[in-house]
Amino acid sequence: MTLHATFLGTSGAVPTVNRNPSSLFVRREGDAFLFDAGEGTQRQMLKYGTGFGVSDVFVTHVHGDHVLGLPGLVQTMDFNDREERLTIHTSKGTADRIEQLVFAVGGDVGFDVRVSEVSPGEVVLDREEYEVRAFPVAHRTSAVGYVLDEHDRKGRFDREKAEELGVPVGPKFGRLHEGEPVELEDGTVVEPEQVVGEPRPGRKFVYTGDTRPTKATVEAAEGADVLVHDSTFANDAGERAEHTGHSTAGEAGSIARQAGVTRLVLTHVSSRYAGDAGVLKDHATREFTGRVLVAADGMELDVPYPDR
Repeated sequence: MTLHATFLGTSGAVPTVNRNPSSLFVRREGDAFLFDAGEGTQRQMLKYGTGFGVSDVFVTHVHGDHVLGLPGLVQTMDFNDREERLTIHTSKGTADRIEQLVFAVGGDVGFDVRVSEVSPGEVVLDREEYEVRAFPVAHRTSAVGYVLDEHDRKGRFDREKAEELGVPVGPKFGRLHEGEPVELEDGTVVEPEQVVGEPRPGRKFVYTGDTRPTKATVEAAEGADVLVHDSTFANDAGERAEHTGHSTAGEAGSIARQAGVTRLVLTHVSSRYAGDAGVLKDHATREFTGRVLVAADGMELDVPYPDR
């Protein structure tokens, strides 16, 4: 099953020629989501071919570079005759501001827009195969990060072993894989554990939004396949990062190391690195020896299963 991310906006608060304000598109099989929606997000979606079929927008916090794209996005969806509901999730105490922003111009639209407040630790979206949870972050305002966490998958079905035990090819294979014992013609009962391996882990994708480095992020990102972390500044701007509620690349690398993630993606890149953001990767790799990427607008990332 597909788990694919497209980085629509990777700049800090000030956009640059090559970086739009924050927005991340994630597709999981047939479901599509946005994490934050900075100014011009709908144009980025057109440019990078994601389409507008998102069901949920997960807002980390109500600062302009993370939400000013919402009115335009909603109006574009309306112009495209959208009928399906759009749910915008936002941090506690900010729903009124999001509603006022979305409908500041244009009034009502022809589809249902629901704004839902979320609290740290809450399961925001609960689906059969995965869930999206909010976790606390440390910024200058009410803010959360989000974890897309897949449930364990079924173990591998050993067809050869099943045939050796006399299970006929057909529906009984499926019943065994679903965890149901089956009875053969001679009365023998074959149990699922005889032919199905241990459950296999799903994937874990974590997006922090703007934040200082926190223990809560380490806990939320433990064992993640991908951690997308605020990396606004290089290490020599540590005081500035602390003052503005952001992280340095080195601090993001330290979080990734402590959490034991597989890949770290650095984003929310300050305009001071418009010419070359390579220093951010250099500083992150001093702390984290796994794979480090500096996000760029239009960058696409496939997330494979851990056991591939």
